[in-house]
Amino acid sequence: MFYDVRVVESYSLKISIENGKVEKVKLDESKGKAFRVLKNGFWGYFVGDVDDREGISLAERNAVGKGDADILNVSSSGKFVLKPKEDFRDVSVEEKVKFLRDVEKNLKSDKIVSTSVTYFENIRRLRYYDSNGNEVFYEVPRIGLIISAVAKDKTLQFYSKRIMKPAGLEALKRAYDLSNEVVEVVTKLVNAKTPPSGYMNVVADSSLAGVFIHEAFGHAVEGDHVLQGASVLANKLGQKVADDCVNIYDDPTVNEFGFYPFDDEGVKAEKRTIVENGILKDYLHSRETALKFNSKAGNARAEGLKFPIVRMSNTYLDSGDHRFDELLEIAKNGIYLVGSRGGETNPATGYFQFNAQYGYLIEGGELAEMVRDVSLSGYTLEILKDIKIGRELEFDPGFCGKDDQLVPVSDGSPPVLIRALVGGS
Repeated sequence: MFYDVRVVESYSLKISIENGKVEKVKLDESKGKAFRVLKNGFWGYFVGDVDDREGISLAERNAVGKGDADILNVSSSGKFVLKPKEDFRDVSVEEKVKFLRDVEKNLKSDKIVSTSVTYFENIRRLRYYDSNGNEVFYEVPRIGLIISAVAKDKTLQFYSKRIMKPAGLEALKRAYDLSNEVVEVVTKLVNAKTPPSGYMNVVADSSLAGVFIHEAFGHAVEGDHVLQGASVLANKLGQKVADDCVNIYDDPTVNEFGFYPFDDEGVKAEKRTIVENGILKDYLHSRETALKFNSKAGNARAEGLKFPIVRMSNTYLDSGDHRFDELLEIAKNGIYLVGSRGGETNPATGYFQFNAQYGYLIEGGELAEMVRDVSLSGYTLEILKDIKIGRELEFDPGFCGKDDQLVPVSDGSPPVLIRALVGGS
């Protein structure tokens, strides 16, 4: 019988300011234990503040069925503490509120009708140990700032920028620059035109291209989705799934929002090669799915004390050879899209549909007028077989939801040139 125990401590503070008023100051602190037992190929699970013997016994009682689950044996031990340069615990709530007010005051324009600034800080401590003698501990702080504004003229438009890092207050040095960008973009957007529709050349910026890699491709290489037959990439290991220039990785060791030193099954974090020179090399795995695919584990993550499942970390398309102006020249005519406002994907079919934050028409290889309310859709594998990749790799942070669990992640990509279906409002 295999068992493991997770002791999770969490501290978080959230402050929201809307239109000059402090709307929310929320402080949360928690500590709890989660127990897993694997018996007769079936998982038993229990969460509670009890001693180990009782917790394991109660989890075992919940392992009431029979199944085919088994777990990869690993050897893992270690301790990691990420120390920020400017610890947010050393700064009072009052000082933080003053800083947020100053950032929001920067969101000034006669066209802006609503503003908001949301700040959060979090510290997660994880201690993991199991019946195989593995034991790890880590402490990681995270910080975030979301700056938003709504403007009104010919249309009503929303725009936001965010910073999210495994870091301290030092990560927020760009806050005023981002607030200036929000003002500049949203006040132009209200008078932007709607785009043409149809299949066309699309240059996607790093943010939108990164969301595509995460949503349309990344979820399709999660081992549990593959086992469930819910992935367009099932049974394609070793096969060519993209152009030769495509290299895709998932790397929890990168200092981006999806960073972790050990996953929630105690496995030391490592960079994973998903696609190399267009060939699908591996899926992402928990210790259970890794055993079934004869692969490596390290991508089991959990929100709080929930059951660990296969998740991404910092997933990215690696840099290519083209300068940004070269991508525009190759496109000649089409559209340049910036940022993402959400969308939907189907890992089983590879279909995706995203909404960009805004864009510019491309005419004669140069950027022309701004456009708004733009959507982008297509099929993942078709897009990746005809793609040109820029040089400047950048990451965009956020929270990824799966099976009612949210975890911090980052999506990365350089700008890319693809051909896809564009739609307007």
